[in-house]
Amino acid sequence: MDLLTLSPAQLAACIDHTLLKAEATAKDIEKLCSEAREHHFHSVCIHGSRVELARHLLEASGVKVACVVGFPLGAVSGDVKRFETEAAIDEGAQGIDVVISVGKLKDGDDRFVLRELRDVVEAADERPVKVILETGLLTRDEKIRACALVVESGAQCVKTSTGFGAGGATLEDVRLLRETVGLKFGVKASGGIRDAQTALAMIAAGATRLGTSASVAIVKGLAAAQSR
Repeated sequence: MDLLTLSPAQLAACIDHTLLKAEATAKDIEKLCSEAREHHFHSVCIHGSRVELARHLLEASGVKVACVVGFPLGAVSGDVKRFETEAAIDEGAQGIDVVISVGKLKDGDDRFVLRELRDVVEAADERPVKVILETGLLTRDEKIRACALVVESGAQCVKTSTGFGAGGATLEDVRLLRETVGLKFGVKASGGIRDAQTALAMIAAGATRLGTSASVAIVKGLAAAQSR
């Protein structure tokens, strides 16, 4: 992808327009979906309780509905993550963003982490699964190990952060994730991406998807920069 000629529409197609605040109301979700329709973002990323509403609002728009699972800590049991996934799919979710069990990863319990991720992938019933690592809490070796488990699990994408934890996406982490998972696997940068310059830098570093609540400002910022 040539970033020098990347259009606002092409950038929008890489963005998951995100609203995960606890206080988000139905009107906020309606606004999110309206913006996603207008700018043709890849998807909206929301909590499970809002999936049915978003799916209705985005019907026939081409914008997908992604739902977070085990969010934001990843510390609930694997059975809960599986149930959350099944419920989201039943409500119409077309993708799942699940938080890895950070503590279990740090314990070195790779078998647990892999089994849990495989359960979520199975419950997603062929919908794409992105796995949130919360990179700000991990060492370099833990990030590499986590990436290997995500690839092995059958998920489609590794994601940097929840945006609610210790730090967000960094260029260094995106480069490491891309190097670790290879060229054909998905890498989503999420957390702290608020302007077009940062968004483009993340894509240049290897991100194939961006998660942000500043999506409209980002695509408008790129359009303004290119019109000068």
